[in-house]
Amino acid sequence: MATKRIAVLTSGGDAPGMNAAVRAVVRTALDKGADVYAIYEGYQGLVEGGARIHRMNWDSVGGILQHGGTIIGTARSEEFRTREGRRTAARNLVQLGIDGLIVIGGDGSLTGADVFRREWPSLLSELVESGDIRAETADACPNLVIVGIAGSIDNDFSGTEMTIGADSALHRITAAVDAITSTAASHQRTFIVKVMGRNCGYLALYGALATGADWVLIPEAPPEVDNWQEVMLERLKAGTRAGRRDHIVIMAEGAQDRYGNYIGSSEVQRVLEEGLGEEVRTTVLGHVQRGGRPSAYDRNLATLFGYEAVIAALEARPEDEPIVVGTRANRIIRLPLVACVEKTRQVVEAIKARDYEKAMSLRSPSFKHSFRTYRTMVRALPHPPEPGQKRFRIAVLNAGAPAPGMNTAVRAAVRLGLDQGHILLAVNNGFEGFAQGEVKEMEWTTVNGWASVGGSVLGTSRKVPGGKDMYAIARTIEDHHIDALLVIGGWNAYASVYNMMNERAKFPAFNIPIMCLPASISNNLPGSELSIGADTALNSIVDAVDKIKQSAGATRRCFIVEVMGHWCGYLALMSSLATGAERFYLPEEGITLQQLQEDVAMLKRGFLLGKRLGLVIRNEAANEIYSTAFICALFEEEGKDVFDARPAILGHLQQGGDPSPFDRIQASRLAGLCLEKLIEQCSQGDTTNCFIGLQNGKFIFHDMRDFDRMADMQFQRPRDQWWLKLRTIANIMAKIAPEA
Repeated sequence: MATKRIAVLTSGGDAPGMNAAVRAVVRTALDKGADVYAIYEGYQGLVEGGARIHRMNWDSVGGILQHGGTIIGTARSEEFRTREGRRTAARNLVQLGIDGLIVIGGDGSLTGADVFRREWPSLLSELVESGDIRAETADACPNLVIVGIAGSIDNDFSGTEMTIGADSALHRITAAVDAITSTAASHQRTFIVKVMGRNCGYLALYGALATGADWVLIPEAPPEVDNWQEVMLERLKAGTRAGRRDHIVIMAEGAQDRYGNYIGSSEVQRVLEEGLGEEVRTTVLGHVQRGGRPSAYDRNLATLFGYEAVIAALEARPEDEPIVVGTRANRIIRLPLVACVEKTRQVVEAIKARDYEKAMSLRSPSFKHSFRTYRTMVRALPHPPEPGQKRFRIAVLNAGAPAPGMNTAVRAAVRLGLDQGHILLAVNNGFEGFAQGEVKEMEWTTVNGWASVGGSVLGTSRKVPGGKDMYAIARTIEDHHIDALLVIGGWNAYASVYNMMNERAKFPAFNIPIMCLPASISNNLPGSELSIGADTALNSIVDAVDKIKQSAGATRRCFIVEVMGHWCGYLALMSSLATGAERFYLPEEGITLQQLQEDVAMLKRGFLLGKRLGLVIRNEAANEIYSTAFICALFEEEGKDVFDARPAILGHLQQGGDPSPFDRIQASRLAGLCLEKLIEQCSQGDTTNCFIGLQNGKFIFHDMRDFDRMADMQFQRPRDQWWLKLRTIANIMAKIAPEA
C-alpha cells in the first residue's frame, strides 16, 4: 500500500449523497492509517491551494450524512483546464505529500482527473526546473493515483448501474408527480413535467414508470413517427374515453424527435392545448431534483463507494490505470475509468448521429426492458386477443404482511397479462379470501392509479392455509377455472405455496404453475437479495431517525431505536449505515451483557469528548431478554450526569407509506417477468411452482422444492444473506475516533 496521503474533492453538479461519500472516504482513510485532505471548491480549490486544501480528522465529517449538496463545495474551473493551472494544482498537492486523489463527479470531472494523472510526471519536472519545488519533494510523489466515484443525478455514467444522486432525484420526481396527479385528476387536467437528464432519459423513463405517467419523451428513444404529436393526442384521448381523469406527460430536458430536432415543453403544451381543447400546465422541476436530503439508497451507495475508493487508492501500484468505483449486480466493483468515460461519450455521439438503436444498446439491459414495459403500461386499453388464441386465466393475490409496492406489482401483472390477451383474476384478502371464493375478474382501468399507492388494495392476510382451507382453495381454483397463480408477499406467502405444493397428491387442483413474487419489508426471503417494500421501509426509518437525531442533538441524548425485521437484521444494519448509528444489534449476532457494557463505555467517552447525540438501532428480535426498554434503562443509569437515553419504537410506520421509486420500478419488473414465466408454463403444461429473485444482478426462478433448503426455517430468513458482509464497513463508519 504505497499511497499514504489522500485528497478528496467533489466536482461538477452537486448530487445528494456526495457528503456520505466524503464522510466514507475520510473515515476509511483514517481507519487504515492514511492522512486525508479535503479540497474545497473542486478543481478551483485544487488550483488555489492554501486554505482550500484542508486536513481532515474523524469529527470533520460528523453529522453530514443526511445533508444534501456537498459540504466541501464544488465549482467549475477554467484554470484547471489549462496546463498552467494543472501545474499549479500539482505543486499544491506535492508540497503536502499528497499522491492519491479521489474525485467525486461526472464524466467531465473524471476525464479531467485522468488528464491530470497522465501529465503528473512532466508537471513535476517543470516545477523542479522552475524551482517551485525541490527534486526530493517530487521524488517522494512520482505518480498520482486517481480513483473516481460517479456522482450525477442523471445516472448517465456508463459501467455503473447507478450513480450517486440518481435515486434521490427520482424521489423528488415521483413525489412531485404524485402531488400533481391529485390536482390533475380533480380538475380533469393535463400536466407536462419536465425533468433533468441532458442526453440521458433515465430520470424521465423511470419517473414515468414509477408514477404511471401517460406519455414520456426521452432522447435515446424519440417518437418513431413524424406525426408523433397526433399519436400522443390520440393516446391521451383514448385514456379519457376509458375513464381516466388526468394526463401526465413526462419529458427529459434533452428530448428530441427522430431527426434530432429539440422538443421543448412549450411546443408540447401548445400541441396538447390545441388538440385536447383544454388548459395544459407545465411544471419544470429544475434544481429541486438536485437538492434536499439523500435517500437511504444514495447514502448507503455513497458510503460503500467511498470505502471502496480508499481501499483501491491504497492498493494501487504505479503502473495501474485509473479506476472508477461503480455498482453492478448489487455489488461494488472497480472499472477502468477511461473506458467508462469513452462509452459514456459514445451514447451522446450515437444520439447526435440519430443512431437511437445504438444509444439504447449502450444503456443497461434493464433500461431497455423498462422502456418496453412502459410502452405496454402506457396504453389506454390493451391489445385485443388474437383470433383463436388460448386465453389463460391467471389469478393474482397478496399474502402475508402488507409491503409497499404490492399494488404496483398487481397493476403491472394485470396490465401486462391483459395486453397479451389473457384473463386476469384478483383474489381479495389473501389466502383467507381465496378459501372463501373472493375472486373477481380485473379490467385495464381497474388498476388506474395503483402504481403510487401503498398498502394492499386487494387486501391481504397473514393466514397460512391448512386443513379444510386447502379443500376450499382447491374448490375455488376449480370453480373459477384458474390456470395459474401469482402470489405477491412475504414469508407466509411462500410458506402457503410450499404447503400447497406438498398437498398436490390430495388436491389435484393444485397442479397448476404457481409463482411467488418477493414482497416483504424485512427482506427475509430466500433466493432474492432485495424484496419489494424493503427500500420504502428503509426510507421511512431514515426519515424518522433524521428527526430523532435533531431532537437528541439539542439535549445530549442517546436514542435506542427499535426497527422491524423479525429474525432478519437487514433493516437494522442498513438503516444504521444510512443514519450513522454508533451501534446496531442484529438477531444474527445477538446481544451480550459484555457488549452492552462496552457500548455504554464507548458512548460515555464520546459524550465526554463533545458528542451531542448518540444513536443505537436494535432489531425487534435481537435478544429476548435485552429488550429496547432494558437497554434504554441500562444506558440511562450508566450514562447519568453525562447523557440521558430514550427509546423510540417505530412500529408499523415502516410498513406504511407510498412505495419508493425503487420499489415501484422493481415491482413492475418482477411482475412482468413472473407473467412471462407463468404464460410460458401454461403453454407448455409445466406445473412447477417457483419463486423469483434478483441474485448477482440476474433475475432467477427457483423451484419451490428448494425453499426449505435455501431458507432457515426456524428463523424465517435466507441461509445466505449478502448484506451481512457490510457489517465491517458499518462498524468503521460508526467509530467515535480511529483508535476507539
